[in-house]
Amino acid sequence: MMIAVFAAMSLALICGWVGRRSLAIALFALCLALSIGLFLFEIYSPEYGFRMPWIQTESARMETNV
Repeated sequence: MMIAVFAAMSLALICGWVGRRSLAIALFALCLALSIGLFLFEIYSPEYGFRMPWIQTESARMETNV
């Protein structure tokens, strides 16, 4: 997914340098949307997601009952 973000940003920069401003803006918006999607995937993914142990109260409750 990061490759798609990098490719969209690179194409936006190239299109801006060549003079195709409207295409560069569209590719930059696509890059921004892909970046937001990647960020949300990284945060909410059950496998790779960001863990906050101070919020996970289920394991602490199970330890006190044992």
